[in-house]
Amino acid sequence: MTTYGLKFLLADQTALAPNQTGAQIKFFATMVIFMVILWMLMIAPQRKKAKELEATLKALKAGDKIVTSSGIIGVVLSIKDRTVSIRSAETKLEILKTSVAEVTDRGGETSESKS
Repeated sequence: MTTYGLKFLLADQTALAPNQTGAQIKFFATMVIFMVILWMLMIAPQRKKAKELEATLKALKAGDKIVTSSGIIGVVLSIKDRTVSIRSAETKLEILKTSVAEVTDRGGETSESKS
């Protein structure tokens, strides 16, 4: 009886051998689909927001009302290469351009000259 049980186990073992190539193709296809979905849901919107912020910082000018990433609300006084001078309440602050989160009001100086 033990030989019959042994033959039965050996016969099932060869019949249950899966197709390794097909399983690998399914695995890699699933991973590719997962990565595409991840990119669409997380990375693409983040890139879009970064481009919008970069455009906002390039268009920043004196008189604009801004909010910093730490929540400080102020009016832009002057702009340098890496920093922005703002007035918040009665305080003058110099912050990095990268800490500007959004421009709430475009109140910049106009380039019209009065005669």
